[in-house]
Amino acid sequence: MKTYNLQDIMVPLSEYATVSEEATLFEAVAALEEAQQSFDKARYRHRAILVLDKAQQVIGKLSQLDVLKALEPKYHEMLDRRHLWTYGFTAEFMKSMLKDYHLFDGPMQDICRKAGAQNVKKFMHWPAEEEIIAATASLDEAIHQMVLGQHQSLLVFRDERIVGILRLTDIFATIHQVMMACER
Repeated sequence: MKTYNLQDIMVPLSEYATVSEEATLFEAVAALEEAQQSFDKARYRHRAILVLDKAQQVIGKLSQLDVLKALEPKYHEMLDRRHLWTYGFTAEFMKSMLKDYHLFDGPMQDICRKAGAQNVKKFMHWPAEEEIIAATASLDEAIHQMVLGQHQSLLVFRDERIVGILRLTDIFATIHQVMMACER
């Protein structure tokens, strides 16, 4: 049986979109686009930007959803990291909130310009312990951690440093390859 090394599946930090903790949201989005252009076209595209401190250590992650939330400051007031659907709110009620709270009140260009000038630290996600995995962990450990935590990615560390990101899409591609090999 083949052993799967997370370091072979993950995206190394050097190939991932990163920005300084002092960067603006605009700079983060630009870094994501630049990373997409140079990334292996056979793999799934990046969906996040890793935020680095002054010592070039990963301190957070900014997802595409985080960028969308940044467009409307009132989301911060409305959401406490829980999904409104879980409270039984209907789609109709959720839609009414757009009007009632005056969300996205103004031209999209102005909204994007204002959000783009904000610092990434204001919107980034600070990874919790369960969102980090050792480079020496097994593939089944990574799958288990992703499933139970419902994570889209895990930060991979070696020698107390984040060295890459293990994305759900990369694990899925590996599982797909294994399944296809089984059918032969």
